[in-house]
Formats: sequence, C-alpha cells, structure tokens
Amino acid sequence: MSDRMRIVGFCCSHGAYSSADLAGVMRISYSPSVMIIRVPCAGRIDVLHILRAFRDGADAVFVAGCLEGNCHFEYGNFEARKMVEHAKRLLSDIGIEAERVEMFNVASNQAWRFPEIVGEMVSRVDKLGLSPLKKVIK
Repeated sequence: MSDRMRIVGFCCSHGAYSSADLAGVMRISYSPSVMIIRVPCAGRIDVLHILRAFRDGADAVFVAGCLEGNCHFEYGNFEARKMVEHAKRLLSDIGIEAERVEMFNVASNQAWRFPEIVGEMVSRVDKLGLSPLKKVIK
C-alpha cells in the first residue's frame, strides 16, 4: 500500500459532483489525492460505505451533498449528516480521529467551494498524518 495521501469524497450528483465538474471546467485545481465517488444522493451513503473506505486505505472521507433545504430528494442531505455523525462516533470509539470524516453542503454552481472542501480535508490529513489503519491492514 502506498504512503501517499488518499481522500475519498462521496458526492451527490446534483450538488457536489456538479460543483467539482464546474471547478474542472473553470480550471480551478484541487488536490489529486481525492477520489470522487458519484452517488445519486448523499442520503444513500451508509456508515458502512464510510468505514469500508477507511478499510481500503483512505486517510479521510467526506460526504458532500446539496445545500440544506435544497436537496433534490428532499431530505437526503439530512440523512447523510446523520450517517457521518454516526461514523465519527464509531471511529472515535475505536481510537481513530473523528476529524477524518466530515459532511459538507455545496450547490452545483459553487465551483470555488469544491476545491475549498478538498483543501480542508488535505489540511486535516497533513495535521493528523496518514490513517493508522494503513499500518494494521495491508
């Protein structure tokens, strides 16, 4: 397994993924350490998806959904936030920093916001170091 930073971003199709796409069109760069996984709605993310990302070598995971009150599927972003909070508690219970997981809300026309989100997660991994699971799971 590589010692290179790996960040997984679960991005809803209607908000965050479109924001990332628009950032690319506008040539606003962000770290290549992020692997974007496009989902129909952030509300479809389960805590197991987040935990599996860590098992598979992620140093940090974020879920990015539509702006609150503006979800394409009405309440998906609220459900996603619950899953992220649950994942944070589970990680903390096993001794892994809860800051490695975060929920963000972004609109499809906010091209500047997606690189900002990635930058924040890169900064967290820089501060915390690579995932301690990388030493255990090989």
